[in-house]
Amino acid sequence: MRENGVRNLIFSSSATVYGPPKVLPLVETLETGGCTNPYGRTKFFIEHILQDICLAEGDWNIVILRYFNPVGAHESGEIGEDPQGVPYNLMPYIAQVAIGRLTELEIFGNDFDTPDGTGRIRDYIHVVDLARGHLSAMQKIDEDCGLKYTG
Repeated sequence: MRENGVRNLIFSSSATVYGPPKVLPLVETLETGGCTNPYGRTKFFIEHILQDICLAEGDWNIVILRYFNPVGAHESGEIGEDPQGVPYNLMPYIAQVAIGRLTELEIFGNDFDTPDGTGRIRDYIHVVDLARGHLSAMQKIDEDCGLKYTG
């Protein structure tokens, strides 16, 4: 990137960098680092590397997008998930049950801290909304140098 003069970067992080929520709703200014899995720790470390780059070389424009579970597909049907076998994400799993590829939607576990014991309440973002967020970040990235977070 340095060789080619690229100083703009949008990094897709994750809300997992916050760890288990202490307050809701989550906002960008909350403390990070309470990660509970390797995926979250990786995102957390990369965010810190990007912070160090901004401090060391002040001409970078970096936007860090922290979001939860992207789901869905483009309305055209041309872009989206088509997992083979049993999918690991909720929406493709539901879709496979809906089209008859799978006979039932299995909920894994029954002892989660929710009213019915079947799982955590999760936040999702549609992939088209996520794409729009990336486009908005691209349009505003040059407004001022530095590191910007958005959730």
